[in-house]
Amino acid sequence: MADRADDHSLHASYGQGAFGASLGFGRRQALLMIDFAQAYFEARSPLFAGCPQAAERAADLLAWARRRALLVCHTRVTYRADGLDGGVFFRKVPALRVFCEGDPLGDVVPALAPTPAEPMLTKQYASAFFGTSLASLLHAQGVDCVLIAGMSTSGCVRASAVDAMQHGFIPVVVGDACGDRHPAPHEANLFDLNAKYADVLTLSQLQSALPA
Repeated sequence: MADRADDHSLHASYGQGAFGASLGFGRRQALLMIDFAQAYFEARSPLFAGCPQAAERAADLLAWARRRALLVCHTRVTYRADGLDGGVFFRKVPALRVFCEGDPLGDVVPALAPTPAEPMLTKQYASAFFGTSLASLLHAQGVDCVLIAGMSTSGCVRASAVDAMQHGFIPVVVGDACGDRHPAPHEANLFDLNAKYADVLTLSQLQSALPA
């Protein structure tokens, strides 16, 4: 009974038109592939997320975007060996050491690697926009809507979606092409993003909304 009451309260709080308006897809979309590093998919890694289905769906999304000739941008996290460029974030999350230069856990999953024509942006913090040229690159290409996939939902995906909105882009998070270490933060962050900052769709919904 308590669970039902909590569920009712949750939906009442977010209902009645106060949250969750649809943003659409703008005039030109780009795909942002966030941090699909081996660190999230290898069991020996302290960042192992155990969600291979996210990478599989992201591969389908990437192939779809390439068929549509969308601009595709990738990000990866890279630190100096001493982590100095990671600042407080690096101190807060010791597992980020796997992204120090030379560690193969920082390499992109081969199936999701960029082509030579697809920009790879290196970052040190959660958002793909913070300390990078991503916003300028997208604006220069006339992009006003960013389709987002990546790791992890509660971290870099969320931060990037919020920053996309704050830079004037429409963020569309492809929920099943994102992953996290546990379903609870994954689902909670998708719910909250959809309510306040982005549209959250499955790949199937996206493909239906933007047919070839």
